[in-house]
Amino acid sequence: MGVRRKSGGFVLKVNPILCDGYGHCAELAPDLVRTDEWGYPIVVAVPVPLSNLGALASARYAVRGCPRKAMHIERVADES
Repeated sequence: MGVRRKSGGFVLKVNPILCDGYGHCAELAPDLVRTDEWGYPIVVAVPVPLSNLGALASARYAVRGCPRKAMHIERVADES
């Protein structure tokens, strides 16, 4: 029985058609999302490692906390 390491990364994605700019995502995941002057999210485009459990947890909170269900987490494979 070995230790299973999480490899790869994730990117938080937003569907701009569904988003109404409530800004909950920026409150729940401030390290991954900021908002523009109208409250619409600007999401970090650089993949975050799956080993960063704090960022992954806040991304999950942002997805669950979106009232319009406009966010999702997309996995990114390792480039090695």
